[in-house]
Amino acid sequence: MIFLDAAATTPVRREVLEAMWPFLTGDFGNPSSHHTLGESAATALADARSSVAASLGCRPGEVIFTSGGTEADNLAVKGIALARQAADPSRNRVVISAVEHHAVEESARYLERFHGFTVDVVPVDGHGLVTPQALRSLLRPETALVSIMYANNEVGTVQPIADLAAAAAGLGIPFHTDAVQAAGWLPLDTAALGVDALSLSGHKLGAPKGCGVLYVKGRTRLEPLLHGGGQERGRRSGTENVAGAVGLAAALALAAASQREQAARVTALRDSFIRAVLAGVPNAVLTGHPEQRLPSVASFCFPGTSGESVLLELERQGVVCSSGSACAAGSDEPSTVLTAMGIPREVAQTAVRFSFSPTVTAGELDSAGRAVAAAVAGVRSLGAG
Repeated sequence: MIFLDAAATTPVRREVLEAMWPFLTGDFGNPSSHHTLGESAATALADARSSVAASLGCRPGEVIFTSGGTEADNLAVKGIALARQAADPSRNRVVISAVEHHAVEESARYLERFHGFTVDVVPVDGHGLVTPQALRSLLRPETALVSIMYANNEVGTVQPIADLAAAAAGLGIPFHTDAVQAAGWLPLDTAALGVDALSLSGHKLGAPKGCGVLYVKGRTRLEPLLHGGGQERGRRSGTENVAGAVGLAAALALAAASQREQAARVTALRDSFIRAVLAGVPNAVLTGHPEQRLPSVASFCFPGTSGESVLLELERQGVVCSSGSACAAGSDEPSTVLTAMGIPREVAQTAVRFSFSPTVTAGELDSAGRAVAAAVAGVRSLGAG
């Protein structure tokens, strides 16, 4: 099997599992307990927090451990917006891009339905890019929060986050970015990015599912969504997932240590794969920005096919990939990301996404490129017949 769906999930790295193992077995204490086992867990949690902070260029107290990227996005969008509204009821607008992950989009719509917010959606160009000018046109004195993802999970387009965050900061508006797909591939220095909040998910990095992080800058007000024992400095109650935090910290540190080298290597392989697919598949359309894109994502539309049929044929040939976001799998609707980019519905329904792990090889992508050409040709021939 050639696994080219790393944007959906990745296997747990051996080093990560080894770091976690003590806290899944002998060191199983609750970090809130005042005995030796509890104190050992609390120390491990503090060390994990410091490690994540070092990877993000922030202070440990600005790191909140969550159950994953979805919770981190929800806490950022709802928590910051609600806190701003509580301090000033006129702050009742949020800005998101037209290509956000469902966790951000649905959080914004929740604020609209239940808390009287207006959701302003900044459009993207044909490559899925948000420009600072387009963002500035939607910013108002009433804007409580801007949330724009760092790198798109479907087409791989990388947003100019530092410029977008600066546009919001100029008006004193907090800026959140969903960096789930960027982690391991792009720099995550929160100060350089200029963001007030940033979300990560462990299972995209070689940590287990069920662990994530939200960075929240300094004194940024945040209304908690989970109430109870006051863990995470009162911002996210619930007994902490110590092993998950340790694993995420280890995965993030490993990814950061090799980020430049792996990004350069996989970018070259990605470009070769894109050339092979465009040469081998007549009328194939590369989606996303041709240059400002993740090293790990190559996405296409194959007009004259069904994306799902191409996926099935590729899996039969031993290549595993996806039609887009795993969170929208099973939907008959075309990707909202692709339609926001101006791609017609009937073409968007032919989309296939290939996403690579840091360990992908040239041989795997050579084989996959040949399989794509054969799969699309086979599906098209059945359609013509």
